[in-house]
Amino acid sequence: RVHAKPLRTMKLLVVLSRVPYPLEKGDKLRAYHLITRLARRHEVYLFCLTDQRIEEGHLAHLRAYVAHIEVVQLPVWRILGRLFTAVFSRLPFQVAYFHHRSAQRAIDKAIATFRPDHILCQLVRTTEYVRNRFDVPRTLDYMDTLSKGIERRTENAPFWIRPLLRTETRRLIAYENLMLDLFDRHVIISAQDRDLLYHPARDRVAVIPNGVDTDFFRPQDAEKTYDLVFTGNMNYPPNIDSVLYLAHQVLPLVRAHRPGTSLLISGVDPSPRVRELARVDPLITVSGRVPDIRTSYASARVFAAPMQIGTGLQNKLLEAMAMRMPCVTSALANNAVGAVPDESILIGQEPADYASHILRLLGDEAEHQRIADNGYRFVRDHFSWAQSAEALDRLIESASTAAPAAGA
Repeated sequence: RVHAKPLRTMKLLVVLSRVPYPLEKGDKLRAYHLITRLARRHEVYLFCLTDQRIEEGHLAHLRAYVAHIEVVQLPVWRILGRLFTAVFSRLPFQVAYFHHRSAQRAIDKAIATFRPDHILCQLVRTTEYVRNRFDVPRTLDYMDTLSKGIERRTENAPFWIRPLLRTETRRLIAYENLMLDLFDRHVIISAQDRDLLYHPARDRVAVIPNGVDTDFFRPQDAEKTYDLVFTGNMNYPPNIDSVLYLAHQVLPLVRAHRPGTSLLISGVDPSPRVRELARVDPLITVSGRVPDIRTSYASARVFAAPMQIGTGLQNKLLEAMAMRMPCVTSALANNAVGAVPDESILIGQEPADYASHILRLLGDEAEHQRIADNGYRFVRDHFSWAQSAEALDRLIESASTAAPAAGA
């Protein structure tokens, strides 16, 4: 048996565009689970940007894992100023949003003091801070392909904002390509997202998927008070689009055969359009933030996520399957998950497809159990945070002995 070479202990600087706790957004979830595992071997300096007030209890939670943590507050007036000046530059607006001189001075000081062996950046939003630090090996976690996500949102956006979104798409494509040239190592959440990058050398980007905490997300016996559930950050455009599609196009077809079908929409920061769904439909509940998202999953019979836009891997699907819930979703969302259609998951294309799948799961207990059991086994077999962190760790280690990135 061949044993992998032991990994050395390093000083690792991690740069994030958000404080990765609490876990109510996908980028925070990925950062938290990977960093807390990397911190078991390495000395981690966590450098976080934020445009919101951070509770001391959340920082105290993170200090139990990482050696150092620094949070740089980005005032609203500075953000607005940066966005204005970005109009006259080539920076993507979301990179300009997070890049400020005061934060640059802070990270330069952190590098000089901490003297990291490696720098890990999550999302291209953070890379401007270290794009020219060729003296330290650097890894970029693209997470997903932001340029493609913006491009997809453009199609359904109001006409007055489409020119801005097209500009942002072009800038993001160029910037994502540039960072692939400048950084030593690159990772992304799925093969689907890697293939959406426009760089001719995109095959150099390693696919490291999310995992799911199967000790936390596990089957529960609970009263089923809802037929359907959708979870997520409910101010995130792809999630808003999905629940509006579900409520306006799918539910009426379901209720033509099953009039009392109910829906729970659970997650932080529901937008006004999402809240309006509950106001006009007594069978739709919008919960907002809940203390424990598992109660939302456990209270419903079927998880429905007809994602029409967006990129990346839908953590909500992994969590629902880990709780042994049957899931109905789109091919777009399942391409990143890789579950076998009609075996571990049900895939819709048109509203009638989603309605048919939902009616079958609500009306046929044997089919409900078959999809739920197969999905449960699939997630436990294929998605592990420990395996993903190990893969990232070995990629970081490989950069210390490789040739420097272009431009060094």
